[in-house]
Amino acid sequence: MRPVISTFFLFVIFSYAAAYDPLDPNGNITIKWDIMSWTPDGYVAVVTMTNFQQYRHIMSPGWRLGWTWAKKEVIWSMVGAQATEQGDCSKFKGNIPHCCKKIPTIVDLLPGVPYNQQFSNCCKGGVLASWGQDPAAAVSAFQVSVGQAGTSNKTVKLPKNFTLLGPGPGYTCGPAKTVPPTNFLTPDRLRKTQALMTWNVTCTYSQFLAEKHPRCCVSFSSFYNATITPCPSCACGCENKNKCIKSDSKLLSAVGVNTPTKDNAPLIQCTHHMCPVRVHWHVKQNYNDYWRVKIAITNFNYRLNYTQWTLVAQHPNLNNVTQVFSFDYKPLIPYQSVNDTGMFYGMKFYNDLLMEAGPFGNVQSEVLLQKDKDTFTFKQGWAFPRKVYFNGDECMLPPPDAYPFLPNSARENVVGFSTLLCSVILYLLIMW
Repeated sequence: MRPVISTFFLFVIFSYAAAYDPLDPNGNITIKWDIMSWTPDGYVAVVTMTNFQQYRHIMSPGWRLGWTWAKKEVIWSMVGAQATEQGDCSKFKGNIPHCCKKIPTIVDLLPGVPYNQQFSNCCKGGVLASWGQDPAAAVSAFQVSVGQAGTSNKTVKLPKNFTLLGPGPGYTCGPAKTVPPTNFLTPDRLRKTQALMTWNVTCTYSQFLAEKHPRCCVSFSSFYNATITPCPSCACGCENKNKCIKSDSKLLSAVGVNTPTKDNAPLIQCTHHMCPVRVHWHVKQNYNDYWRVKIAITNFNYRLNYTQWTLVAQHPNLNNVTQVFSFDYKPLIPYQSVNDTGMFYGMKFYNDLLMEAGPFGNVQSEVLLQKDKDTFTFKQGWAFPRKVYFNGDECMLPPPDAYPFLPNSARENVVGFSTLLCSVILYLLIMW
């Protein structure tokens, strides 16, 4: 019996550890229910979903929220969202509810719906930006009128078993917990009102639950070594090896090849790593007080555009970023004493859309970093990142012993040669 118990506890511990992100320790999606008014058989509530994750967002086709009613509740109407199925409402006559299912599934409305169906922060097609990238776009909300429910704080029963798809699996939601009622300010900001009842649900993300294999990989190169360190073979699994398509295939000219399927099945270009996305980190140039890195992101999926993409890198010299040329940049400081993590993302209306595989399926930028002479070195792979995340998922890095190495003839600090050369020239000029 002991091995079974210990195995169970190990599984629980591993699941919680997998959901913990050390680079974003407080990241979660919080779902807040505010009961705004009572009705003859229930209540009207505003449901607000806020993405507090610094660099993980929800892409198209968007979020899907579900729960299990505690009693025999029905949804009379919704504004700003809709249930995917109506369910069996045959016992109702005259006024038919919007949804009668015991376990409803709610989705956001698309942009451009009629004005009378809109609600504040709704109608984005389920797309939620990350909090670090755009806090104003990291909120989604809708209004729901619930019937056959309690009509007071003592008779209302909280829904159970919340689920969140964003858009695929990966999120685990905790139980609903009653919290102090939310306060609201009137438009003139002179009067404060509050919700009649409020409860929160917290959902956290686990890459382990979302995908069996990584979704991206990283390759390295440098100016001081002719060797290019590629992504590891089958870094993202080789299950799609027989379904991939070559870059020069005539099938790419067929109509609809770039149209996503209902199950979002990828159509990946044939590569040795079989990853939808590759990040390439190139140590480009070396100056006396600075060094330059080129970052390129390539999409190998012919059926997916990455909107509002994010790239997170952990590197000790990100505490001295001087300039980022073609991306937006924001330092991430999960711990006050450590500043070695930063988020890169596209500039709006310029390169915030990473196109599907093809000639336009890449974005790139260069980063200028100031050297700390006490710690700077090109040896032992120091110039390359320790961790890389794309769209919130950790990428597969090459093994450390395969990194481009500094030739033995070179000094530990390549700048030393430049300094020595300048000194010799200055000496010769003086002597001349």
